[in-house]
Amino acid sequence: MALDGIFLRHIKNEIESVALGARVSQVYQPNRDELVINLRTFQGTKKLLLSARANSPRINFCEETPENPAQPPMFCMLLRKRLGTGKLTAIRQEGCDRILFLDFECVNELGDLVKLTLACEIMGMYSNIIVINGENGVIIDALKRVDLTMSSQRPVLPNVKYELPPAQDKINILTKDAIEIAERLKKLKAEMPLSKALLSVIQGVSPIICRELEYRVLEGATNRLEGALFDKLVAELVSLKALTEACTGKPCIVYREDGKPMDTAFMPILQYHGFLKTREADSFSKALESFYRERDSRERMRVKTQSLVKLLNNTRERISRKIIKQQSELAQCADREGLRIRGDLLQANLYKIKKGAEYAEVENFYDENNGTLRIKLNPAISPAANAQKFYKDYQKAKNAEIALAKQIKKGSSELEYVESVLDEIDRAENERELAQIREELTEQGYLKKQKSKQRQNAQLPPIEFESNDGFKILVGRNNRQNDKLTLKTAAKNDVWLHTKDIHGSHVIISCNGKQPSEEAILYAARLAAYHSKARNSSNVPVDYTLVRHVSKPNGAKPGMVIYTDNKTVYVDPVKP
Repeated sequence: MALDGIFLRHIKNEIESVALGARVSQVYQPNRDELVINLRTFQGTKKLLLSARANSPRINFCEETPENPAQPPMFCMLLRKRLGTGKLTAIRQEGCDRILFLDFECVNELGDLVKLTLACEIMGMYSNIIVINGENGVIIDALKRVDLTMSSQRPVLPNVKYELPPAQDKINILTKDAIEIAERLKKLKAEMPLSKALLSVIQGVSPIICRELEYRVLEGATNRLEGALFDKLVAELVSLKALTEACTGKPCIVYREDGKPMDTAFMPILQYHGFLKTREADSFSKALESFYRERDSRERMRVKTQSLVKLLNNTRERISRKIIKQQSELAQCADREGLRIRGDLLQANLYKIKKGAEYAEVENFYDENNGTLRIKLNPAISPAANAQKFYKDYQKAKNAEIALAKQIKKGSSELEYVESVLDEIDRAENERELAQIREELTEQGYLKKQKSKQRQNAQLPPIEFESNDGFKILVGRNNRQNDKLTLKTAAKNDVWLHTKDIHGSHVIISCNGKQPSEEAILYAARLAAYHSKARNSSNVPVDYTLVRHVSKPNGAKPGMVIYTDNKTVYVDPVKP
């Protein structure tokens, strides 16, 4: 999906109709590529989202705003200082180019009125938000700075004159006649499909609009653009020009067969013959917000969890290598009985062995067949010392086996814990859940404690559901909450559920002295399967038992419990 210039023109018109003359009340920067500006309008406060993300650049009003970090970034602080209480005086667009200029009237430190411009460039991976001095056109700062090593043609740095991106050789439909545009397209039609010709000639149209125009003009025909086909093309271009000038387009969302949004447009889309569903949105801003909502929330969480996932993956690899090495050493200890036998045989045959011998051939009385055993000796020491060395190596191997077994068990437990936290991060839905996971990792020593004072995050409650027959079901969000839910919150006769041998949340059916129904147990089991690492699987085994049969071993990691008297059901996960 590409946000084209004509769609952006409709967005511009939408913002102008609501927010022109509005005052800035607050500026937020939820992440490194997005800004949210709160505007006080006559219709109440409106939130304007400016995104320079490579896969979802846009500008639109939004209702659901992303969570903000505890500490605002420096670029956000700059905007708060320069833009605070500023008034939006104008919104400009160069033709149908994908750049919007937002002009603000602000007050500087001396109390003088100054002009500040935000340039919102919607250009895919090159998208940017640039703060410009409206008096002299000099860049104050940019969300993404571009130095000479990144671009020798157009640096974007403080104290550099702002320049527009290099112009493309495309026609602005607002300034050219439809017949002139059609004549140029007619020449290109012999070399390429009409949709590609439209994309290469007209400024501000996306691929889906070009395909739609081709469908409406040709309707499957492959002839040259002559006669009636040429007239139809001119008519469509006239209609497109009128729509663009008056901003009379209709926001439309196209959905795939699986129900996921595929594209947006500023006009009805007919080319799919009903195979793909289309829906008209209430406004252009709502069309963009609906289109990007689910995908953006996942992408934001992915970006925010990168550092944690990298840390835990490195920890997991380190623990795995350590366990493999310990298991190899443990395998070497398996021959310790052979060391003791050699020591016994040497001790029993000391009188036969000469000092300085390199080998000793002794009768092996441990062998049922009364065979002999050839033992390698250290000629530098006495036979008795050789026997003692075998005993010492035997004891060392025995002690090592005990220690290694403990270390392997401890490492396996830690590995299980790390994998459970990775599963938590994968299922985290907001910044508050991530903050609690960070607190847990800090307590366990995987993260360093921050010296600076940070805002305390309120503890999120367990996720609450209700079965059709009225039983309350609670689902833990993370390991610490799992412990609290199971060991402190739940009553002894409540039902506890967890996926069998699969990382996931603890689930509690609050019974209040009643016998839980089979329907409630199955629903809770499906919730347990969904809130686990097996959420995309089917026929997932889920164990359930009474809370009184669940206990936590001493020294166990958060979320780790043992249980008895359990039963198992096999269910498919259900998304709440």
